[in-house]
Amino acid sequence: MPDDSLPPLGATVTAGGVSFAVWAPDVARLDLVLGDRTLPFDPVQDGAPDGLHRLFVPGIGAGQAYALNAGEHRLVDPYALALDRPYGPSDVPRAIVTTPEPVPHRAPRFRPGGTIYELAVRPFTMLHPDVPEADRGTLRALAHPAVIAHLRRLGIDAVELMPVVAWIDERHLAPLGLTNGWGYNPVTFFPMDPRLGTLDDLRASVAALHDAGIDVILDLVFNHTGESDIYGRTLSFRGLANHGYYRHAADGSLINDTGCGNTVACDHPMMRRMILDTLRHFVAHAGVDGFRFDLAPILGRTMAGFSAQADLLREIASDPLLADRILIAEPWDIGPGGYQLGRFAPPFLEWSDRYRDDVRLFWRGDPGRIGALATRLAGSSDIFGGGGGTGASDGSRTVNFLAAHDGFTLADLVAHEHRHNLANGEQGRDGHGENYSWNNGVEGPTDDPAILAARRRDVKALLSTLYGSRGTIMLTAGDEFGRSQRGNNNAYCQDNAITWVDWAARDTELEAHVVSLSQLRRRYPELSDPAFLAEGDAQWLTQAGEPMAVTDWEDPTRETLQLHLFRLVMLINRAPETTRFTPPSGAWEGDPAVPPRSVAFLTLKEPAA
Repeated sequence: MPDDSLPPLGATVTAGGVSFAVWAPDVARLDLVLGDRTLPFDPVQDGAPDGLHRLFVPGIGAGQAYALNAGEHRLVDPYALALDRPYGPSDVPRAIVTTPEPVPHRAPRFRPGGTIYELAVRPFTMLHPDVPEADRGTLRALAHPAVIAHLRRLGIDAVELMPVVAWIDERHLAPLGLTNGWGYNPVTFFPMDPRLGTLDDLRASVAALHDAGIDVILDLVFNHTGESDIYGRTLSFRGLANHGYYRHAADGSLINDTGCGNTVACDHPMMRRMILDTLRHFVAHAGVDGFRFDLAPILGRTMAGFSAQADLLREIASDPLLADRILIAEPWDIGPGGYQLGRFAPPFLEWSDRYRDDVRLFWRGDPGRIGALATRLAGSSDIFGGGGGTGASDGSRTVNFLAAHDGFTLADLVAHEHRHNLANGEQGRDGHGENYSWNNGVEGPTDDPAILAARRRDVKALLSTLYGSRGTIMLTAGDEFGRSQRGNNNAYCQDNAITWVDWAARDTELEAHVVSLSQLRRRYPELSDPAFLAEGDAQWLTQAGEPMAVTDWEDPTRETLQLHLFRLVMLINRAPETTRFTPPSGAWEGDPAVPPRSVAFLTLKEPAA
């Protein structure tokens, strides 16, 4: 474990003043800046192993603003809990001495197989007509009754908040007149971004969501910081312990396994301690139920590569305050051996891009995809059934999704064969080039009612497939009612109408479809159960009701499939015409004649009361 015998880091309010402690082994002299006062920290003693600079300042307390000076650099304390303003293109915010209130410990309600709703606080609420204007775009909006009512109607089990920690714009954005609206570029890990609100706001919204039966997951970035590459600004970590906080190659250059200019050294004891302290902070002082880790292989990297048994990953899973939390890995980065899907150890759930791609490819019409579709529907035992050296598992750790913040929205997936990212100022080169998308005959916006109907039909089929898939599922905010980003599949820098959810333009028919799917999934938990199917649990049948033979699975032209799963039958028809299925024997409710490119469900008729 990291050395917890060291004193608390950051600013600690004590009787008579505030005690400051900063780990800065690279700095000979460190100063504390309080307004117009500059006070030197006690120098690190020669030969002292901890590298800590300490200072007690009497007569001050909570609310005091402060900064650090290290040589020519004005810095933010890595353990700052609050900031007086957002990061700007040239200035450095001051930290605020804070004594956050603890919240009662509460075990998460969420269990694998539930429904997660991914949202970015600002875009999700900026245009919400029921939220007071002063609260739009802030954490406070999440506690509004209209927002919570929408989540409850959808049957959401947990919201996953895209980064709420203070971030800085990438340096190329300001000359383009753009700003980062997603937040995946933090400088330090603790403080809320002042544009979104305060820790108190987060705590209050978490409490309101808990009262509605909804858990809260924070998407956190521990893989890189906004100090970027050698041309980036020195704002915090780099000015205090460059080689302790960031990974460097043998020649001294920054390793870039993230594509963002630097890589956090998650195997260093002091960085491990900071990450654990951050997670504990959000549990203890905001009541957060879990965490999604961006580019999560970085958390398990050493100079020898990724290990699912890396110290930090084991420490998170075994920490007394964190062991019961929801833990979700984005299981890839761009470093050597960076694709680690299925190789994280339990209890980590994992985003499955294999699910995303296989389901997209099937509905796009690619031949020979029926077997891959069935495997994804059943929980992806080929990926999560004990491979990768993580040990056997009787349940899937998949997080199934079809669209996320990164990439096309679900509506854009069926309307754009190509990305349209010129607004990002990079000549359309940014974002994924291959999205396995299609446009139903016309690229982009159209008034043709037939094409619009075909696109809605395809989105409904995709959503029905998602809600009929075993294991945890994730829906991204607005996909339930047709949100579009105008074909932009890398809209992180569009803090404007491109990403702001247009509540006035909701497709209410599509939204009602999602509500009905949610109700079906709750009524029939066999649809969501993450347990792998055992012999006899399911029947895979042709549209004629015959068991699928090897030749059927291998037939590249096959476009239909039915899954008999306990009390229901899922009918999948990718064909361009209505297909009548012959279900297994039994008293079934529902229409076995399935329209073109659609999914239908038959349920076992319940005996009369």
